[in-house]
Amino acid sequence: MATTTSQHIGTTTAAPQRRLSFTKIVMTVLIGLLLVIELYPIVWLLLSSIKAPDEFNLRPIYALPDSFHWQNYVDAWTRGNMSIYFRNSILVTFPSLLLIIVLSVAAAFAIEIMRWRGRNTVLLIFLAGIMIPLQMVLLPLFTIYYKVGLLNNLLGLILTYIAFGLPLNVFLFTGYLKPIPREVLESAIVDGASIYQAFFRIVLPMLMNAIITVALTQFFFVWNDLILSLTFISQTNLRTIQTGLLSFVGQYGQREWGPTFAAISMSVIPTLVLYMLLNNLVVKGLTSGAVKG
Repeated sequence: MATTTSQHIGTTTAAPQRRLSFTKIVMTVLIGLLLVIELYPIVWLLLSSIKAPDEFNLRPIYALPDSFHWQNYVDAWTRGNMSIYFRNSILVTFPSLLLIIVLSVAAAFAIEIMRWRGRNTVLLIFLAGIMIPLQMVLLPLFTIYYKVGLLNNLLGLILTYIAFGLPLNVFLFTGYLKPIPREVLESAIVDGASIYQAFFRIVLPMLMNAIITVALTQFFFVWNDLILSLTFISQTNLRTIQTGLLSFVGQYGQREWGPTFAAISMSVIPTLVLYMLLNNLVVKGLTSGAVKG
Protein backbone atom coordinates (compact mmCIF):
# COMPACT_ATOMS: atom_id res chain seq x y z
CA MET A 1 0.00 0.00 0.00
CA ALA A 2 2.83 2.39 0.91
CA THR A 3 4.64 1.54 -2.30
CA THR A 4 1.56 2.32 -4.39
CA THR A 5 1.11 5.67 -2.64
CA SER A 6 4.75 6.68 -3.18
CA GLN A 7 4.53 5.72 -6.85
CA HIS A 8 1.38 7.82 -7.23
CA ILE A 9 3.08 10.83 -5.61
CA GLY A 10 6.14 10.41 -7.83
CA THR A 11 3.94 10.28 -10.93
CA THR A 12 2.03 13.44 -9.96
CA THR A 13 5.25 15.38 -9.25
CA ALA A 14 6.94 14.19 -12.43
CA ALA A 15 4.09 15.45 -14.65
CA PRO A 16 4.49 19.16 -13.73
CA GLN A 17 8.24 18.82 -14.16
CA ARG A 18 7.78 17.46 -17.68
CA ARG A 19 5.38 20.30 -18.48
CA LEU A 20 7.88 22.84 -17.15
CA SER A 21 10.73 21.35 -19.15
CA PHE A 22 8.60 21.32 -22.31
CA THR A 23 7.62 24.96 -21.73
CA LYS A 24 11.25 25.87 -21.16
CA ILE A 25 12.29 24.18 -24.40
CA VAL A 26 9.56 25.99 -26.35
CA MET A 27 10.55 29.36 -24.86
CA THR A 28 14.22 28.72 -25.61
CA VAL A 29 13.42 27.88 -29.23
CA LEU A 30 11.25 30.97 -29.61
CA ILE A 31 13.91 33.24 -28.09
CA GLY A 32 16.55 31.69 -30.36
CA LEU A 33 14.30 32.23 -33.37
CA LEU A 34 13.77 35.88 -32.43
CA LEU A 35 17.51 36.37 -32.02
CA VAL A 36 18.14 34.91 -35.46
CA ILE A 37 15.48 37.19 -36.97
CA GLU A 38 16.99 40.24 -35.27
CA LEU A 39 20.66 39.46 -35.88
CA TYR A 40 20.52 38.05 -39.40
CA PRO A 41 20.06 41.43 -41.18
CA ILE A 42 22.99 42.93 -39.26
CA VAL A 43 25.27 39.97 -39.94
CA TRP A 44 24.22 39.93 -43.61
CA LEU A 45 24.92 43.68 -43.87
CA LEU A 46 28.39 43.37 -42.35
CA LEU A 47 29.30 40.38 -44.53
CA SER A 48 28.04 42.13 -47.65
CA SER A 49 30.14 45.18 -46.85
CA ILE A 50 33.36 43.18 -47.28
CA LYS A 51 32.47 41.39 -50.52
CA ALA A 52 34.38 42.05 -53.74
CA PRO A 53 32.43 43.69 -56.61
CA ASP A 54 32.35 40.49 -58.69
CA GLU A 55 30.69 38.53 -55.87
CA PHE A 56 27.51 40.59 -56.14
CA ASN A 57 27.14 39.70 -59.83
CA LEU A 58 28.41 36.12 -59.99
CA ARG A 59 27.29 34.61 -56.69
CA PRO A 60 23.98 34.41 -54.77
CA ILE A 61 23.23 37.31 -52.49
CA TYR A 62 23.25 35.04 -49.42
CA ALA A 63 26.71 33.57 -50.19
CA LEU A 64 29.55 34.21 -47.76
CA PRO A 65 32.40 36.45 -48.95
CA ASP A 66 35.50 34.75 -50.36
CA SER A 67 37.81 37.29 -48.74
CA PHE A 68 37.77 40.49 -46.69
CA HIS A 69 37.53 43.28 -49.23
CA TRP A 70 38.18 46.23 -46.91
CA GLN A 71 38.59 48.53 -49.89
CA ASN A 72 34.82 49.02 -49.78
CA TYR A 73 35.18 51.00 -46.55
CA VAL A 74 38.03 53.04 -47.97
CA ASP A 75 36.00 53.86 -51.08
CA ALA A 76 32.93 54.76 -49.02
CA TRP A 77 34.99 57.00 -46.73
CA THR A 78 36.88 58.80 -49.52
CA ARG A 79 35.08 58.60 -52.87
CA GLY A 80 31.67 58.30 -51.20
CA ASN A 81 32.31 61.38 -49.00
CA MET A 82 31.34 59.51 -45.83
CA SER A 83 34.00 61.46 -43.94
CA ILE A 84 32.14 64.69 -44.78
CA TYR A 85 28.76 63.19 -43.93
CA PHE A 86 30.08 61.89 -40.61
CA ARG A 87 31.47 65.31 -39.74
CA ASN A 88 28.18 67.01 -40.54
CA SER A 89 26.17 64.46 -38.55
CA ILE A 90 28.42 64.95 -35.53
CA LEU A 91 28.22 68.75 -35.84
CA VAL A 92 24.43 68.51 -35.89
CA THR A 93 23.79 65.68 -33.43
CA PHE A 94 25.82 66.59 -30.36
CA PRO A 95 24.94 70.30 -30.10
CA SER A 96 21.29 69.34 -30.59
CA LEU A 97 21.51 66.70 -27.85
CA LEU A 98 23.22 69.07 -25.43
CA LEU A 99 20.69 71.85 -25.89
CA ILE A 100 17.70 69.50 -25.85
CA ILE A 101 18.81 67.93 -22.56
CA VAL A 102 19.74 71.20 -20.84
CA LEU A 103 16.61 73.06 -21.92
CA SER A 104 14.17 70.20 -21.29
CA VAL A 105 15.57 69.40 -17.82
CA ALA A 106 15.54 73.08 -16.87
CA ALA A 107 11.98 73.54 -18.14
CA ALA A 108 10.79 70.37 -16.38
CA PHE A 109 12.47 71.53 -13.14
CA ALA A 110 10.71 74.89 -13.36
CA ILE A 111 7.34 73.26 -14.09
CA GLU A 112 7.44 70.37 -11.62
CA ILE A 113 9.57 71.61 -8.70
CA MET A 114 9.08 75.37 -8.63
CA ARG A 115 5.71 76.88 -7.74
CA TRP A 116 4.49 79.74 -9.93
CA ARG A 117 1.28 80.81 -11.60
CA GLY A 118 0.67 79.38 -15.05
CA ARG A 119 3.09 76.44 -14.87
CA ASN A 120 0.34 73.94 -15.74
CA THR A 121 -0.58 76.02 -18.77
CA VAL A 122 3.03 76.00 -19.92
CA LEU A 123 3.13 72.23 -19.57
CA LEU A 124 -0.02 71.94 -21.68
CA ILE A 125 1.62 74.09 -24.36
CA PHE A 126 4.57 71.69 -24.44
CA LEU A 127 2.19 68.74 -24.62
CA ALA A 128 0.41 70.38 -27.55
CA GLY A 129 3.73 70.36 -29.40
CA ILE A 130 3.78 66.55 -29.23
CA MET A 131 0.57 66.38 -31.27
CA ILE A 132 1.92 68.43 -34.20
CA PRO A 133 2.94 66.06 -37.04
CA LEU A 134 6.38 66.64 -38.48
CA GLN A 135 5.11 66.58 -42.08
CA MET A 136 2.63 69.38 -41.36
CA VAL A 137 5.29 71.99 -40.62
CA LEU A 138 7.83 71.11 -43.31
CA LEU A 139 6.53 73.55 -45.90
CA PRO A 140 6.09 76.51 -43.48
CA LEU A 141 9.55 75.85 -42.03
CA PHE A 142 11.05 75.63 -45.52
CA THR A 143 9.51 79.01 -46.39
CA ILE A 144 10.74 80.62 -43.16
CA TYR A 145 14.24 79.19 -43.49
CA TYR A 146 14.40 80.35 -47.12
CA LYS A 147 13.56 83.92 -46.08
CA VAL A 148 15.99 84.06 -43.15
CA GLY A 149 18.83 82.22 -44.91
CA LEU A 150 18.79 78.99 -42.91
CA LEU A 151 18.46 76.63 -45.88
CA ASN A 152 21.66 74.68 -46.51
CA ASN A 153 22.73 75.65 -43.02
CA LEU A 154 23.45 73.20 -40.22
CA LEU A 155 22.14 75.74 -37.71
CA GLY A 156 18.68 75.38 -39.24
CA LEU A 157 18.78 71.63 -38.67
CA ILE A 158 19.94 72.07 -35.06
CA LEU A 159 17.11 74.52 -34.29
CA THR A 160 14.56 72.17 -35.87
CA TYR A 161 15.76 69.16 -33.88
CA ILE A 162 15.63 71.18 -30.67
CA ALA A 163 12.11 72.42 -31.39
CA PHE A 164 10.81 68.92 -32.08
CA GLY A 165 12.74 67.33 -29.22
CA LEU A 166 11.67 69.67 -26.42
CA PRO A 167 7.92 68.88 -26.06
CA LEU A 168 8.26 65.14 -25.49
CA ASN A 169 11.39 65.44 -23.34
CA VAL A 170 9.92 68.13 -21.10
CA PHE A 171 6.96 65.82 -20.51
CA LEU A 172 9.27 62.88 -19.76
CA PHE A 173 11.46 64.81 -17.35
CA THR A 174 8.48 66.13 -15.42
CA GLY A 175 7.59 62.48 -14.81
CA TYR A 176 11.16 61.69 -13.74
CA LEU A 177 11.13 64.63 -11.30
CA LYS A 178 7.96 63.55 -9.49
CA PRO A 179 9.61 60.88 -7.25
CA ILE A 180 12.36 63.26 -6.07
CA PRO A 181 11.71 64.05 -2.36
CA ARG A 182 10.87 67.71 -1.92
CA GLU A 183 12.30 67.58 1.61
CA VAL A 184 15.80 67.18 0.18
CA LEU A 185 15.46 70.31 -1.90
CA GLU A 186 13.87 72.24 0.96
CA SER A 187 16.70 71.25 3.30
CA ALA A 188 19.26 72.41 0.76
CA ILE A 189 17.49 75.75 0.38
CA VAL A 190 17.29 76.17 4.17
CA ASP A 191 21.02 75.44 4.44
CA GLY A 192 21.73 78.33 2.08
CA ALA A 193 21.87 76.70 -1.33
CA SER A 194 20.53 78.74 -4.22
CA ILE A 195 17.99 77.35 -6.66
CA TYR A 196 20.78 76.87 -9.20
CA GLN A 197 22.93 74.93 -6.73
CA ALA A 198 19.97 72.71 -5.88
CA PHE A 199 19.40 72.11 -9.58
CA PHE A 200 22.99 71.26 -10.51
CA ARG A 201 24.12 69.48 -7.31
CA ILE A 202 20.98 67.60 -6.29
CA VAL A 203 18.53 67.24 -9.17
CA LEU A 204 20.92 66.54 -12.04
CA PRO A 205 22.79 63.67 -10.29
CA MET A 206 19.44 62.06 -9.43
CA LEU A 207 18.35 62.30 -13.08
CA MET A 208 21.53 60.91 -14.61
CA ASN A 209 20.00 57.58 -15.71
CA ALA A 210 16.98 59.38 -17.12
CA ILE A 211 19.21 61.86 -18.94
CA ILE A 212 21.17 59.03 -20.55
CA THR A 213 17.93 57.33 -21.61
CA VAL A 214 16.50 60.47 -23.19
CA ALA A 215 19.83 61.41 -24.77
CA LEU A 216 20.13 57.99 -26.38
CA THR A 217 16.62 58.09 -27.84
CA GLN A 218 17.21 61.60 -29.15
CA PHE A 219 20.53 60.49 -30.60
CA PHE A 220 18.73 57.81 -32.60
CA PHE A 221 16.19 60.38 -33.82
CA VAL A 222 18.75 62.96 -34.93
CA TRP A 223 21.38 60.55 -36.24
CA ASN A 224 18.86 58.58 -38.31
CA ASP A 225 16.82 61.55 -39.49
CA LEU A 226 16.21 61.70 -43.23
CA ILE A 227 13.14 63.83 -43.85
CA LEU A 228 14.37 67.04 -42.17
CA SER A 229 17.91 66.91 -43.52
CA LEU A 230 16.63 66.02 -46.98
CA THR A 231 14.23 68.97 -46.90
CA PHE A 232 16.58 71.67 -45.65
CA ILE A 233 19.96 70.51 -47.01
CA SER A 234 20.75 70.14 -50.71
CA GLN A 235 24.47 70.92 -50.88
CA THR A 236 26.70 67.84 -50.94
CA ASN A 237 29.23 69.24 -48.50
CA LEU A 238 26.49 69.82 -45.89
CA ARG A 239 24.64 66.53 -46.10
CA THR A 240 24.35 64.27 -43.08
CA ILE A 241 24.86 60.52 -43.15
CA GLN A 242 21.30 59.50 -44.04
CA THR A 243 20.98 61.94 -46.94
CA GLY A 244 24.52 61.17 -48.00
CA LEU A 245 23.63 57.52 -48.46
CA LEU A 246 21.27 58.54 -51.25
CA SER A 247 24.23 59.77 -53.31
CA PHE A 248 25.58 56.24 -53.68
CA VAL A 249 23.15 55.75 -56.57
CA GLY A 250 25.05 56.45 -59.76
CA GLN A 251 23.95 57.35 -63.26
CA TYR A 252 20.89 55.41 -64.56
CA GLY A 253 20.35 53.97 -61.09
CA GLN A 254 23.65 52.08 -61.04
CA ARG A 255 25.06 51.35 -57.61
CA GLU A 256 28.34 50.07 -56.21
CA TRP A 257 26.99 47.60 -53.71
CA GLY A 258 30.19 47.01 -51.77
CA PRO A 259 30.82 50.66 -50.81
CA THR A 260 27.08 51.13 -50.31
CA PHE A 261 26.87 48.34 -47.73
CA ALA A 262 30.07 49.63 -46.13
CA ALA A 263 28.56 53.11 -45.83
CA ILE A 264 25.36 51.70 -44.31
CA SER A 265 27.46 49.68 -41.86
CA MET A 266 29.34 52.81 -40.80
CA SER A 267 25.99 54.51 -40.24
CA VAL A 268 24.53 51.66 -38.18
CA ILE A 269 27.54 50.63 -36.09
CA PRO A 270 27.71 53.80 -33.88
CA THR A 271 24.08 53.39 -32.81
CA LEU A 272 24.57 49.69 -32.03
CA VAL A 273 27.74 50.33 -30.03
CA LEU A 274 26.14 53.13 -28.03
CA TYR A 275 23.08 51.07 -27.19
CA MET A 276 25.17 48.06 -26.16
CA LEU A 277 27.34 50.22 -23.88
CA LEU A 278 24.44 52.12 -22.30
CA ASN A 279 21.79 49.41 -22.28
CA ASN A 280 21.79 48.89 -18.51
CA LEU A 281 21.55 52.62 -17.82
CA VAL A 282 18.68 52.92 -20.29
CA VAL A 283 16.75 50.16 -18.51
CA LYS A 284 17.34 51.86 -15.15
CA GLY A 285 16.18 55.17 -16.58
CA LEU A 286 13.01 53.65 -17.97
CA THR A 287 12.33 51.91 -14.65
CA SER A 288 12.86 55.10 -12.62
CA GLY A 289 10.42 56.90 -14.89
CA ALA A 290 7.75 54.36 -14.00
CA VAL A 291 7.93 55.16 -10.26
CA LYS A 292 5.06 57.26 -9.03
CA GLY A 293 5.54 59.84 -6.37
